[in-house]
Amino acid sequence: MHLYDVWFALIAVLWIGYFFLEGFDFGVGVLSGLLARDESERRVLINTVGPVWDGNEVWLLTAGGATFAAFPAWYATLFSGFYLPLLAILVCLIVRVVAFEYRGKRDDARWKRIWEHALFWTSLLPAFLWGVAFANIVRGVKIDSEGEYVGTVLDLLNPYALLGGLVTLALFTFHGAVFVSLKTRGGIRERARVAARWAGSATAGLALVFLSWTQSEGGNVRSLTALAVAVVALLGALAANQRAREGWAFTLSGVTVAAAVAMLFLTLYPDVMPSSLNTAWSLTVSDASSSAYTLKVMTWVAAIMTPLVLLYQGWTYWVFRKRIGVEHIPA
Repeated sequence: MHLYDVWFALIAVLWIGYFFLEGFDFGVGVLSGLLARDESERRVLINTVGPVWDGNEVWLLTAGGATFAAFPAWYATLFSGFYLPLLAILVCLIVRVVAFEYRGKRDDARWKRIWEHALFWTSLLPAFLWGVAFANIVRGVKIDSEGEYVGTVLDLLNPYALLGGLVTLALFTFHGAVFVSLKTRGGIRERARVAARWAGSATAGLALVFLSWTQSEGGNVRSLTALAVAVVALLGALAANQRAREGWAFTLSGVTVAAAVAMLFLTLYPDVMPSSLNTAWSLTVSDASSSAYTLKVMTWVAAIMTPLVLLYQGWTYWVFRKRIGVEHIPA
């Protein structure tokens, strides 16, 4: 196994970590406009992710930086071809940060409503657009012999990609609902369980079609195994949610996210950007990677720093592990 194979796997792990963690963040943002009945409950919802949302986004920065350093040709083609969708995601993430920080700066109902609407939409849109982007990467896009994207934005809005966007939106909403039921108490906990049941059922229907489509188009034995794990985990999460076993439901919904993302990368490998014009023009892990020396230095840095980051983030979740309710919200 070459270092570029290792770094492809590491980048896949980074994206799995990002979607596992930021996935429930997005879900909570979407549910903030649906579950809360008053100001106190809205504050409870926001406070469930308040201590951790910024740490979760570190995984995105690391995944992007690792792609740039390990596979510069992949990074260049991806960010030039997907410029507008990725820019839209970036703008949403920036506005979302502002919404978290600015919502409580003024004791004015209209001011708070503005930022609550911003939080809702800037959680919903990235949850959808990430699915569109990754579906297009797996499906293949118009890349010419020079490794440049020659399609348009409309080419990215194909049925397969739009279905992928709906899958990630439904899955992240389900993941967020399970997280809310795990982190809260009282009426909001019960409503989160009901929301998880509906969102999980929608996810099951959409994901079965999308993942089966993916498997039939370019899957292999490894991706089929990941698909089976995703299906079993999702059914288990739904069953655990029905029995009010929130810890198991959240664990299994996280396994669903991880297995689904892993399936996409297993389907993609050894390509990193397949060409829909000519398979010979596809970017692969070998021809899109950096030099062996660069990958070696990156491996040493990752081996030293990654455990420290994981320990710190794990400690953060441990400190803020307890449930919260409206009784914890000061008047």
